[in-house]
Amino acid sequence: MRYLPLLVLAILFIGCEKSDDIPQNPTTEAFYYPPTTGSTWETKSIASLGWNQSAVQPLKDYLADKHTKSFMILVNGRIVMEEYFNGHTAAATWQWNSAGKTLVATTTGIAQQEGLLNINNKASQYLGTGWTSETLDKENLITSRHLLTMSSGLNDEKELVIKSNLTYLADAGTRWSYHNVFQKLMDVVAAASKQDFEVYFNSKLKNKIGMDGFWNYGPIFTIYNSSTRSMARFGLLALKNGKWNNEQIINEAFFKESISTSQTINPSYGYLWWLNGKSKYMVPGGQTVYQGALVPNAPADMYSAMGAEDQRIYVIPSKNMVVIRMGDASDPANPNFALSGFDTALWDKINAVIK
Repeated sequence: MRYLPLLVLAILFIGCEKSDDIPQNPTTEAFYYPPTTGSTWETKSIASLGWNQSAVQPLKDYLADKHTKSFMILVNGRIVMEEYFNGHTAAATWQWNSAGKTLVATTTGIAQQEGLLNINNKASQYLGTGWTSETLDKENLITSRHLLTMSSGLNDEKELVIKSNLTYLADAGTRWSYHNVFQKLMDVVAAASKQDFEVYFNSKLKNKIGMDGFWNYGPIFTIYNSSTRSMARFGLLALKNGKWNNEQIINEAFFKESISTSQTINPSYGYLWWLNGKSKYMVPGGQTVYQGALVPNAPADMYSAMGAEDQRIYVIPSKNMVVIRMGDASDPANPNFALSGFDTALWDKINAVIK
C-alpha cells in the first residue's frame, strides 16, 4: 500500500504531459475556425501529428529554392506550418492568378442560392444579347454553367475578353478549353445582383470569413490579391463544403457540384476547381487529353485552386488538410497557367513530412 501514492503521482504526471507531444488523430479533433477579425489563429505542432520532423527542413529548402513567397499547412483549421520566404511577410499581399477563379465560382453559387440567377439559364439572360460575335442561336446555347466549366465553345485564341474576340469555335458543351471568358460570370453576378461584382463578393463571401484583399482589374486579367492567411481562410471554407462556423455561406449541394466532374471532356475539372484522382485530364493551352491523375502522388480526393506561377490551394478532405503556396513561378523559364511539374515535386516533399 505504501506504493499507492507513487502510482497516483505517476498517473497524474502522465495525464499532465503536454498534449502536443502525443500524436493525435486529426479526424476526431474538433474543427477550428479562426476569428473573422484580429490575428488569433490556433496552431498544432508537427510532433502532435506524428509527422516526420526531419523532412521539414528539406521541404523549406525546396520551397525557398523554387521562388516561393509563402507556404502554409493547416489541419482541422489549425496552422501546422506557416513559412515566409524571399522577403515576403504575413502582412504582404500577393496575386492568386487563376486560383481566384474559384472565388468567382463560389460567388456565382451564392447568387444562385439567393434566387438572383440560375446557372442553367443562358448567359444572355443576364448579359443581354450580342455579348459575343456569334450568331444569336449559337450565343443562346451558352449558359452560365458553360462558363463555370470552360465549355462555352468560344474561340480561346485570344485572352482579351471583348466582343470581337468572342467568336464561334464549337457549340457550347462540346469542347473544353481553358479561357479567360470566365470573367463574364462576374458580369452575370453584377447584373443579377444589381451591384458591382466586388461589392457583392465582399458582402457575401470575403467579409463573412474574415478575408482581406482586393480585385485588380487589369486590361486582360482580373486577379484577386490577398495575404496568405486570407487564401487559407478560403481553403478552410472549401474544406468544409462552404460552411464557416455555424453559417452555410454557400450551400453544400452547389459546392459539391463545384468539386465534382462537370463535363465528360475533362473529368478533372469542376466549376473552376481542378480535381485530382480522375482517369484523365486536360491542361490550359491545348486539346491533348492525358491519361491518369493530375498529381499522381497527391491524395486522390484532393481538389485544388490553381493559378499561374504556381499559386495553389490544395484541399484534402481525407486528411482534413489545406495547403497554400504563393510566390513567383517555380520555373521562371516556363511559367504555367495551372498544372506544372512543380505539383508532383512539391508533393514528394510534403509526403515525406506527413507520412
